[in-house]
Amino acid sequence: MREKILTFIEKNSRIDLKDLAIMLGVDVTTVLGELKAMEDEHIICGYHTLINWEKTGIEKVTAMIEVRVTPQRGMGFDKVAERIYNYPEVESVYLISGGFDLMVILEGKTLREVSQFVSDKLSPLESVLSTKTNFILKKYKDHGTIIAEPAKDERMKITP
Repeated sequence: MREKILTFIEKNSRIDLKDLAIMLGVDVTTVLGELKAMEDEHIICGYHTLINWEKTGIEKVTAMIEVRVTPQRGMGFDKVAERIYNYPEVESVYLISGGFDLMVILEGKTLREVSQFVSDKLSPLESVLSTKTNFILKKYKDHGTIIAEPAKDERMKITP
């Protein structure tokens, strides 16, 4: 039942719990108990709203920063990742495969603000060997939700 609950709330965390209980064939108390248990076990770590910031008129810059680091003895990448994810500007940190070790996602108001974070706070960290900053120019799909509007064919129709 947990997998079904997680599947439903991952797509819509605002689903009415009565509706969810009906779909699962259980009572609301059971659903509430499962949700509470999964929150306590940190299976469910939070509830978020997906926002298309381009439609708000609020300026935001999102960057994906690839970071090569020297793992710390006995701690691997965890201690370095912890230092990075404790900065309030940092949205996400992932251990990744490939040419870099960590992927750091961060948001700022301007390109300069993001660049300054990388040069002033991230790059000087003792374990950081190199960084590569990629700015997100446009989101098409995020967390399984299509954000971009379908492209319109703006060609003129020509008839003989």
